[in-house]
Amino acid sequence: MSPWLPILMAVPVVGAIVVALLPKGSDKLAKQVTLAVSLLVLVLTGVMAAGFNPTGERFQFKADPDWIPSFGVKFGVGVDGVALVLIALSVVLVPIVVLASWNDADGVKSADGTLITPKRSVKTYFSLLLVLETMMIGVFAATDIFLFYVFFEAMLIPMYFMIGSYGGAQRSYAAVKFLLYSLFGGLLMLVAVIGLYVVANKQTFMFPELIGAIQDPNMQKWLFGGFFIAFAIKAPLWPVHTWLPDAAAQAPAGAAVLLVGVLDKVGTFGMLRFCLELFPDAAKAFTMPIVVLAVISIIYGAIVAIGQTDMKRLIAYTSISHFGFIVLGVFAMSEVAQSGAALYMVNHGFATGALFLAAGFLIARRGSPFIGDYGGVQKVAPVLAGFFLVAGLAGLSLPGLSSFVSEFMVMIGTYQSPAHGVGALTVPAVIAAVAVVLAAVYILWMVQRAMNGPTAEPVKAFKDLNAREVWVLAPLVALIIGFGFFPKPLLDVINPSVKETVANVDVPTSTIAEKGTGQ
Repeated sequence: MSPWLPILMAVPVVGAIVVALLPKGSDKLAKQVTLAVSLLVLVLTGVMAAGFNPTGERFQFKADPDWIPSFGVKFGVGVDGVALVLIALSVVLVPIVVLASWNDADGVKSADGTLITPKRSVKTYFSLLLVLETMMIGVFAATDIFLFYVFFEAMLIPMYFMIGSYGGAQRSYAAVKFLLYSLFGGLLMLVAVIGLYVVANKQTFMFPELIGAIQDPNMQKWLFGGFFIAFAIKAPLWPVHTWLPDAAAQAPAGAAVLLVGVLDKVGTFGMLRFCLELFPDAAKAFTMPIVVLAVISIIYGAIVAIGQTDMKRLIAYTSISHFGFIVLGVFAMSEVAQSGAALYMVNHGFATGALFLAAGFLIARRGSPFIGDYGGVQKVAPVLAGFFLVAGLAGLSLPGLSSFVSEFMVMIGTYQSPAHGVGALTVPAVIAAVAVVLAAVYILWMVQRAMNGPTAEPVKAFKDLNAREVWVLAPLVALIIGFGFFPKPLLDVINPSVKETVANVDVPTSTIAEKGTGQ
């Protein structure tokens, strides 16, 4: 039994308690303690990850003490390659978000200079960040399905308060909408989890032991539906996506990064792990309808993004398009496409995180999220404009930046998918490729309007990025460029796990898988 994952989950909780118990008026100390704890978790994760053996057994660093013995529930944790890279994504983003959010809990300034005062204290905001970090690690590490469900639901709580207490003028509406959508999906998933336990009749919720337990194709379809709808809402996938633009637009920039960069990945992660491996017959039966939904999400998100005037809503709609690509890769059921989808989850977190944070720095200076209120930023704040441009180019998957590798793998893997016979998904792959052009439109339009042209009068007073803000964006840009040119370290960890998934779904391996994933 390995102590690594329980320790990683315990450290942020202890840190959150320490921050919450600090005396009143210790706002700066609360921020410093939160940053120190998040960096400690990052270091511990790096040490743990160094001991991961990609060619070893699938789940490593396992621990499974009894939790509710009467129902066979264990505190079962362990990571495969996909879970490991998503935990790494989470712990990398948290200290960056802490730095970026240094002043977020002090209040949000509107365009007319009015300060929108938070409902709760600075200490509470940073305590919530650390609690959320524990939930993010736990949801990706859980190998007991009941424990996964608990983390799946519990991580809504800190995010709800971060949006509802520290967001913009419409924060209450956005937080409630986010919570209601998520709770509805969670309710369906709970019914499916109970159904899985009863029908499997194995007196356990441990994922590895439940693979292949449901043989009845009709029962698989019902249970698959409960899991899939919950994950589709979380992702989010069209048409259950409408909560995301509101939540992302009203959340503080740092909270929006964790919402879109990490929490939403739980949906696509759940599809890849649970929907495919627990219910393989149902997954194959529903492949084409889900592919259609994914393609609609890709095109719809891109087209609606073009028409947005609010910077944060635009980025949120681009993410709906990106999540469509990830879902398409998952249900293409080829090794190349699924490896690309898993890689896309990580790269999207870095690219969209950088774009949200750069937009957040702009909004903090101007007090307005509307693109038309800017112009000529590059003349007065060239460093900020440069980071904004690189993050935007990563969002449109420019070759040489990390998102390109992921998107290319998803499209080529979908095009040659063996799921319904080679060539069956050619049309969806071609339609999805159109979004590459649309992405160039919405990103370059935003960059052109905000960064170039005559300098707007309020923009003339802008200051360029300070040292703290540079430290926020520089690591993300370095990762975007580094993994754009050299994605092999991530793929070496992801590929063996994807092979297991494909084997458990019993789909013939693509003849180009070895070449496409660089093995």
